[in-house]
Amino acid sequence: MSDKDDAETMRGRLRSERVNSLFSEDELIEDYYDQPAANDSSCWNDYGLSTLQSSGTVSSRSSSMHSGSTEGLDAPAQLLPIIKAGWLDKNPPQGSYIYQKRWVKLDADYLRYFDSEKDTYSKRFIPVTSIARVASIGDQKFEVITNNRTFAFRAESDADRNEWMRTLQQMVDERKFKGLNRISLFQPPTGALDSVDKCGLLELRGFKNKLYVVVAGDKVFLYKNAEDYRQGIGITYIEMNVGNVKDVDRRGFDLTTPYRIFSFSADSDQEKDEWVEAMQQSIAEALSNSEVAEKIWSVEANRLCADCGSPKPDWASVNLCVVICKRCAGEHRGLGPSITKVRSLKMDRKVWTEELIELFCQVGNCVANQFWAANVPPSEAIHVASGSQERRRFLIAKYKEGKYRRYHPLFGNQEELNKALCATVTTSDLAETQSLVFCGAEVSCFSGDPDFPNPIALAEQAGQKLQMEFLLHNKSSEIPRVEAGNSEEKQYSVILPSVTHNGFLFKTPSMAKLVHERKSREEFSRRWCTLNDSIFSYYENDRNAVPNGEIKMEEIVCLVNNPPDTHGYESTFEIYIESERLYLFGLENPEAIRKWVKSIAKSFIHPRADELLSHDFERIGRLQYKGGLNLARAKEGWFALTQSVLYAFFEDSDKEEAVHLKKLQELSVQGDSLVLVERRRTLYIQGERKLDFLGWVAAIQKAAGSSGDTLSEQQLTESDIPVIVDRCIDYITQCGLTSEGIYRKSGQNSKTTSLLEMLRKDARRVRLKEGEHQVDDVSNTLKRFFRDLGDGLFTKEFCQDWLKAAAIDNEEEKIGQYRQLLSSLPVVNRATVKALINHLYRVQYFSEMNQMNTHNLAIVFGPTLFQTDGKDYKAGRVVEDLISRYVVIFSVDEQEMRKQQDEITAIIKMRIAGSSSGTQQAGDFICTVYLEEKKTEAEQHVKIPATMTAEELTFEILERRKIDTKEKEYWSCFEVNEREEAERPLHYSEKVLPILHGLGTDSYLVVKKQLSMENMLIYLASRVSDSKHGMMKFREERNLLGLGLSTGFHDRYFILNNSCLRLYKEVRSLKQRMPAVENSHRPEKEWPVKNLKVYLGIKKKLRPPSCWGFTVFYENEKHEKQQWYLCCDTQMELREWFASFLYVQNGGNVWPSESSKVRASRTQQDSSFFETYEPET
Repeated sequence: MSDKDDAETMRGRLRSERVNSLFSEDELIEDYYDQPAANDSSCWNDYGLSTLQSSGTVSSRSSSMHSGSTEGLDAPAQLLPIIKAGWLDKNPPQGSYIYQKRWVKLDADYLRYFDSEKDTYSKRFIPVTSIARVASIGDQKFEVITNNRTFAFRAESDADRNEWMRTLQQMVDERKFKGLNRISLFQPPTGALDSVDKCGLLELRGFKNKLYVVVAGDKVFLYKNAEDYRQGIGITYIEMNVGNVKDVDRRGFDLTTPYRIFSFSADSDQEKDEWVEAMQQSIAEALSNSEVAEKIWSVEANRLCADCGSPKPDWASVNLCVVICKRCAGEHRGLGPSITKVRSLKMDRKVWTEELIELFCQVGNCVANQFWAANVPPSEAIHVASGSQERRRFLIAKYKEGKYRRYHPLFGNQEELNKALCATVTTSDLAETQSLVFCGAEVSCFSGDPDFPNPIALAEQAGQKLQMEFLLHNKSSEIPRVEAGNSEEKQYSVILPSVTHNGFLFKTPSMAKLVHERKSREEFSRRWCTLNDSIFSYYENDRNAVPNGEIKMEEIVCLVNNPPDTHGYESTFEIYIESERLYLFGLENPEAIRKWVKSIAKSFIHPRADELLSHDFERIGRLQYKGGLNLARAKEGWFALTQSVLYAFFEDSDKEEAVHLKKLQELSVQGDSLVLVERRRTLYIQGERKLDFLGWVAAIQKAAGSSGDTLSEQQLTESDIPVIVDRCIDYITQCGLTSEGIYRKSGQNSKTTSLLEMLRKDARRVRLKEGEHQVDDVSNTLKRFFRDLGDGLFTKEFCQDWLKAAAIDNEEEKIGQYRQLLSSLPVVNRATVKALINHLYRVQYFSEMNQMNTHNLAIVFGPTLFQTDGKDYKAGRVVEDLISRYVVIFSVDEQEMRKQQDEITAIIKMRIAGSSSGTQQAGDFICTVYLEEKKTEAEQHVKIPATMTAEELTFEILERRKIDTKEKEYWSCFEVNEREEAERPLHYSEKVLPILHGLGTDSYLVVKKQLSMENMLIYLASRVSDSKHGMMKFREERNLLGLGLSTGFHDRYFILNNSCLRLYKEVRSLKQRMPAVENSHRPEKEWPVKNLKVYLGIKKKLRPPSCWGFTVFYENEKHEKQQWYLCCDTQMELREWFASFLYVQNGGNVWPSESSKVRASRTQQDSSFFETYEPET
């Protein structure tokens, strides 16, 4: 068959076959069929007509064909509304007579055509701005004419053709009329290729020729070649909000979407790294949030870049108060954080407080440029198409040198500038403050008033929150000054040490998420790396002069030294930078890695925190934190994690402080903070950036947990006792001292195994509760813990010495040897031995009831503690000696002994009183209750039977202290939650024991007067309806890392009735508030009243709009919990709402009507107990 015949055959095949590919058949004819190879029947398959099949079928609706309709479900994102859509025949160029049926869509920006109406990605898109005119070319046909190309279409009828022509021409005319046909990002002028994030040629699997790929904003565009790109006519574009980039091999990577997989291949691994990074940045931009941007863009001047005039700038300098475009933001970063602090409007959500947003709305580009750009010559100004070097020169002149600024009249007079600043910050004149600060006024100057020593304190005292916000962001800002020569700009307001280091490292592509999986050696590339002049550079090899990439030291926020063999190379380290990128490096030489880590750490750690470098740290960097009495503002601190100790340099401290993570009382994630609770302070660590903060959270949680099977690797109390041991001893002291056969009887093996596993995982979170846990199960858990210890309680080193000491006949010599061995034990072992023997000393005091004397306990614990098979009697002898000689060996003084005797006596008397009254001892707890306030002298140790109510507990405490209640004195028992800064008066009939089981370490019970009860009873007696409704300010807590608390309090309308609490978003009319309408109006939220716990008070760090608020906890039947806050405008409103909650939750019984009778009955019933139980003072 001749060539011509081959061509005719192929044309026939094209008419009959429909092939789903990115290139349309007509475009392939144009590019590849002009001179087909002879006798090559497979040439079409070579060019990949059917290679890019869709990865899955996505169900879709056909797009509407009338104006204003939107894309169907096939769209990967919410695109522009479709103006017109329908089937047309498409005629290829080169004068061919082959028509192909195409689904054509027209929106405000593009004319696109597809294989079918269900396709997501087009075969061609033509920008409306490139269309010159539309013309008829005969029956049912028309042409779309651009500046460089003509596209022919055929409609099903003349009417349909005329409608298409009319719509297209109208769009073209409107664009020209509105002046919207200016050069756009996707139709750049020749040579303006740096107007996009990344562009160039890439191989696309299945195609012979490379495609020209452009990454621009939140989209990736595909063009046949660079010429098509310059003309603006492309194949398709990919919305990156549904994209994901995945490494495939050394040069290849996949861009995956739910609709198709695009497999690209670059010319080198360096090129691949750059493409992957650019596409990951595009994904981040596509997934960013526009809420902050929209608020700031509401001011007209903020809709254009303050430096080059680009529309919709989505970056900002938070200290300069200017909104800038992405390209200018890159150059701003080069100036360093002491000149300009760059943040994204869309991605850095945590930075944008309400005050900072308001500051940008009041200052922003208009006011800022009146100062910074007051004298810009037209010849030096930059514009949208300006290149990087031109931008850099302009920004250095504008902000670093202050070349174009409007000078303040006091410029050069330091004393007068400072005085003027102190006066101005007490007013709302932000423009004047900006002018003063950037003309030399000192933000931290002394005001002359010791009570308000600096401008920040003066602004706070005057209530000028925006002035405070501006000053805080400029505490370390450099003052613009023209310097001789063209020296590199200073990156810090302090001089960092100059460190030099170089050598080969293996590097992976940078990442935007934590590395959870092991990276193999094949994923690393060898790079020549240098550290010089505070810049870390990596090159293709040691002969290249131009680096592949650079990391400036001031951009580093965290450095991680990974454990050995975390990845394919023995030693690796990670670098986290401000722009949420992670770099991973590795070597087989641990010593070389150690030198790199120390050199990099020394280069970016603040000089005042260089003491941190003396530790063999696993992780080091800077974080935001809150602590002490002032929780209003986050401060910056430097932290280093070494094993289980977190070392910190705080902003207001000149020395290093250590936080022992295994000794924390609580470790939790609350909103956007990691909360570390020690005995005497609470530290809130916050993440300014999500990526490195997530790494810190995981590392601290791991370091604070149990990490091995020795005592020192367990979670510890303040007294260096493992929390596991402390929990078990405390529970048995409360519930099992009189249990017969305690420690001799074995509990259920399955329950013991489960409980020990929970305690090993996180003992802090385990609360042993009577009813849920049996005494024998807990005692067996404690024995198994000691038996399974890796090094034993007495350590393998000294174990035999202890056994030998038991054989010494001389009493004095034996005790001396025991004391010496005790002092030789590690601190944790020594403290644990004392705690355990003290506990067994108490147990044997109850031997008449529990049948466990000293000898019996020694028989049980000897083999357990010495981990023997029970044949060595000396193990039991040691334990028996330690218990019987406890006072002498452990040097227990008289005061400590008397305290223990009192506690034991109290327990015995309570047990005797309990058994004489016939009550069950397993349900009785001893707890501490305070009278009026939490202090030592107000403590009362009380036995809590299972049947005791809050009213009975209150009367018992008052009776002990001989307090006579007067008329209209309403004494109640309160549950106080110190962490939430809230309290709840218990209902008089509420059982106390379940409350005790649920109390956390930061909660306690106190008996005091309920001062508002009389007013609440008066209100309840006078109201006419059982329901309560009105406006309150509402805030809901969400415990999601990175998202944190819902921002601020918002007005909401509430209705409380006998069954539920309802929340409505809008204030409804009085008519709508009527019960009939209430039932028909659907609330935004609804909670059953019986599942609510209401506490008076709101924690101050939430900045409630008033002091009249309460905290509400909700738990449903599935034990899912919510927490939220309500604020009232007045104290009266608060009392009315709280009274209403009490009323509906307790069936109208808010206060007992005959409490005196209850009290008399209780007093008479228990008078004998009080006489026997009250310990001597």
